[in-house]
Amino acid sequence: MTALPLLQSQVPGYPCRRGKVRDVYDLSDCLVIVATDRISAFDWVLPTGIPDKGRILTGLTLFWLKQLNVANHLLTTDLQQMPAPFAAQADVLEGRTMLVRKARVVPIECVVRGCLAGSGWKEYRQSSKVCGIPLPAGLHESQQLPEPIFTPSTKEETGHDQNITWQQMVQVTGPAVGEELRRRSIDIYRRAADYARIKGIVIADTKFEWGKLPNGELILIDEVLTPDSSRFWPLDQVQPGKSPPSFDKQFVRDWLETTGWDKNSPPPELPADVVARTRAKYLEAYEKLTGRELKAK
Repeated sequence: MTALPLLQSQVPGYPCRRGKVRDVYDLSDCLVIVATDRISAFDWVLPTGIPDKGRILTGLTLFWLKQLNVANHLLTTDLQQMPAPFAAQADVLEGRTMLVRKARVVPIECVVRGCLAGSGWKEYRQSSKVCGIPLPAGLHESQQLPEPIFTPSTKEETGHDQNITWQQMVQVTGPAVGEELRRRSIDIYRRAADYARIKGIVIADTKFEWGKLPNGELILIDEVLTPDSSRFWPLDQVQPGKSPPSFDKQFVRDWLETTGWDKNSPPPELPADVVARTRAKYLEAYEKLTGRELKAK
């Protein structure tokens, strides 16, 4: 039996900042991140959650951090090593909670694209470029690029992140940090994409977030290579010139488009079949990539 979705965590005694999906508690010297089952679409958080979504996102992030062996913010997922109010809610928080190091967030979304899709495909059709990067003529939607490209964007608190050029990014980060972010982001993407392909999944694109420790070290933060931060396609359904199905909230977007919702007022509740199919897609991505089933609650 599927558990009810967790739409909001409630841990007393600590300041909490709530994003679209995550509740972030400030412990002064570190943070606790709780991945809820909230889901967003068209820049709105929907009133209906997807059961286990937060556990799937956390499980995938933990899997990739171990698989990729890259410096990151994770300290522990053991609730018994967190303050007592978190440990007291183990039945709710288990599997979706991380204690992490604090870092100064680099205010850039580090996007790496391996295939032409989304805003990249739209821009390519207009200019044969993506974020100012010239690409060969004659490429098709969903086609694999000759080499992965680094296409940064702004990190917006509300609304859509905006694509920017390398030159615009360097004005924010400086050239040395910018070059390190580009090199490390592309390296992680390459290794993850090679692994995922063996498992039958194409990682068309993804975005990484980085933070800087007091000593200046850049570390990977937030979620890593999940269906919320990446475009995952089934390898056997990718055809250049067509938009393949994806392992994410496409069912949700497609259903919302049929409802007459104006995208400017609170969104409607999701029907049970859309919730179930969306959960199944997230779960399928998790199981294909990790090779294991999600632990039952």
